[in-house]
Amino acid sequence: MEIERTVTVDQPLDRVFAYLSDFTSTTDWDPGTVRTERVSGEGGVGTRYHNVSKFLGRETELDYVVIEHEPDRRLVLRGENATVVAHDTMTLVPAAPRSGTTAGEGTTVTYRAEFEFKGLARYVAPLLSPALKRLGDDAERGLREALGQLE
Repeated sequence: MEIERTVTVDQPLDRVFAYLSDFTSTTDWDPGTVRTERVSGEGGVGTRYHNVSKFLGRETELDYVVIEHEPDRRLVLRGENATVVAHDTMTLVPAAPRSGTTAGEGTTVTYRAEFEFKGLARYVAPLLSPALKRLGDDAERGLREALGQLE
């Protein structure tokens, strides 16, 4: 199962990447996140995070590790717990200039979350599709708002 959303904001690419590459920012833009803490590392490949999120009324914990880190371009994290493996990919590109603006003023972020359910959870996974869609919609709104307020 996967969620993919694209957001364009009037913020410089380097500022957006710096913000998103600190995965603790999920507490600002992902409404399901209760807290995310950096466990080790400085943000690059190998950095570890512990995430607590609320989904369908229950708290769940995932341990994430940064597996790809291409400055100002791409960030990939892998999260896992007993029932799911999650791959979160954030791809950033300069936004196409709009009428009256110049190139380089904005950033387009594509956020893709893939979920591979394990064990008995994989049998109920198809029933989670509407909840995952809502989660994606909420995260898109949160991402747009948080990125729009960067200074």
